[in-house]
Amino acid sequence: MAKVLLLFSEGLDSTLAGLILKREGIEVIAVRFITPFFGWKYKKEPQAFVEKIKTLGFDEGLVIDVTEEYLEVLKSPKHGYGHYANPCIDCKIFFLKKARDLMKELSADFLATGEVLGQRPMSQSKMAMEIIEKEAGVEGLLLRPLSAKLLKETLPEKKGLVKRENLYGHRGRKRTFQLELAQAFGLEEIPTPAGGCLPTDPIIGTRVLRVLKEKRTFTPLTSLLLTFGRHHFDEKIWIILGRNEEENKRLKEIVNSSYPLFTLNEPSPLLAVIEGAPSEEYLKNLLLQYSKKARKKLEEGGKIELISI
Repeated sequence: MAKVLLLFSEGLDSTLAGLILKREGIEVIAVRFITPFFGWKYKKEPQAFVEKIKTLGFDEGLVIDVTEEYLEVLKSPKHGYGHYANPCIDCKIFFLKKARDLMKELSADFLATGEVLGQRPMSQSKMAMEIIEKEAGVEGLLLRPLSAKLLKETLPEKKGLVKRENLYGHRGRKRTFQLELAQAFGLEEIPTPAGGCLPTDPIIGTRVLRVLKEKRTFTPLTSLLLTFGRHHFDEKIWIILGRNEEENKRLKEIVNSSYPLFTLNEPSPLLAVIEGAPSEEYLKNLLLQYSKKARKKLEEGGKIELISI
């Protein structure tokens, strides 16, 4: 039986790509590359991903953390960014290279993605797709089942592992075709168009670009912190505040003993100092902005103190 390594985003398109190939009698191994910007929920529970792909009828699921290498891609993408901090072309090249390296280990015959020609202007034009294949070193090895008939014939098609007539020639951004195909496959739950990429988010993407532009601390830990909370930047100072109880708890768990943590003696956000050495007064005034109870106590003549966690 032929075997394919499917780059699985959990979106509808990659789900359909896997189902099309499964229908062809191909063994489907779904790989989910994760970083703090996508798929991170599987860091602690990779088995949840395995269970998810089993419900789709795929044969195997893998979760691979590529954070450190991915951050290097984010810092200086050869092909630039999209609207925010998303290096779409470089991102695809990076993941295809990682998948290509896995092929031998997993005895896979070829690679597959759910990409659709013309769906995304930056990375899914015909020219961009060809650049991505060439620079990733996967020419002929990468099959895109949803748009295959509009693209060059691949090695798995030439070898008869997949019948070209059973693939599709879809292009563009409309989802009608995918939704009809999902219904034909009997999908009870329709996944979102993509698995979620936080560098494309206006707030988080802008935040990431600022950290990179100002050459601030950019590590696996700070990249995770960039995905939530309030971020306060000043000259040589970077502070993160939780916006609610859940974020306070998360901030405490992630930071642990890596950065100083503070709060007030009245209900207030938890604050982490990532860069700089701000004074106690500076931190207290910042926390007061987000604590009505602390401000009220101060107005009534009470004492507000900064507490180190």
